[in-house]
Amino acid sequence: MHIKDMEKLLSEEDMYRDAEEIEREKVLPVCETGSSENKLSVASEMDILEYCQKEWRGNTPMAKCMKKGYEAVSQKFTSIRRVRGDNYCAVRATLFQALSQASELPEWLQSEELMLLPEKLLSKYDWIRQWQLRPKLGRKMGELSDEIKDCLMLLRKKWESMSEMKSPVERQAACDELFTNEEEEYSLYEAVKFLMLNTAIELYNDDKKGRKVPVFSWLLFARDSSSNPSQLMNNHLNQIGHTGGLEQVEMFLLAYALQYTIKVYRLYKYSTDEFITLYPNDPEQNWPVVTLITEDDRHYNIPVRMCEETSL
Repeated sequence: MHIKDMEKLLSEEDMYRDAEEIEREKVLPVCETGSSENKLSVASEMDILEYCQKEWRGNTPMAKCMKKGYEAVSQKFTSIRRVRGDNYCAVRATLFQALSQASELPEWLQSEELMLLPEKLLSKYDWIRQWQLRPKLGRKMGELSDEIKDCLMLLRKKWESMSEMKSPVERQAACDELFTNEEEEYSLYEAVKFLMLNTAIELYNDDKKGRKVPVFSWLLFARDSSSNPSQLMNNHLNQIGHTGGLEQVEMFLLAYALQYTIKVYRLYKYSTDEFITLYPNDPEQNWPVVTLITEDDRHYNIPVRMCEETSL
């Protein structure tokens, strides 16, 4: 992907949304609180074409585009799992897929230096003390570095536990259970967000030292709201799960932080060369792949039950 294509990707407005979709989005929160099933972080799987038929009944250009997009995805995956839409959905969907497919503990999670990272970064960058941790129910918050370290340790523990399970069915069941434990689930998101911050700091410093950095890094810090890692934390990472989800450029950052290729079916881009988008677009050969599906680049769901092996 060229720089101009990247800039186009990151500057797209909601021009593609029609009145039907806007009205549908208005009632979505009501639907999500209507039953215990919809309160689950990751809902039970549903036939992907049945899901499409239920969600897109009209004959507007957008509905027709979605139907064709879902039909194309159904050639690879037979089912879909709806992800809770609370501005964590991109992180939730990516992490859920990574854990449910985990066959080994990633090298970067094995490093003892990882657990020293919160204290190290806080001693070097005082502005990180403005990190907004999600409050934990039933107890007072401790030192920020200790709280973040606990989150990182939990991420390692859960990833290791999942990777040791030989049966995919057992791993899937354990993953389902984990994502119904609210305190643990949101602690994992704090760990991932902190890893994203650390990755951003590394990229920013590398660029300042004249080292080669991926194109998305230039765009990440070209925004008025994130010209440096401090602004990125305050205006973007701190907002994830609260007032906003991940923007397109931050999907690249998420991929780099976890060292995973995130493959996304972008349904509103059906019949264009952006229908399937990779984050990063030039992935490392040894990075595992997770696959997501989105209708609008804001909310992400999970396609499951592959018809054939996912390939890049």
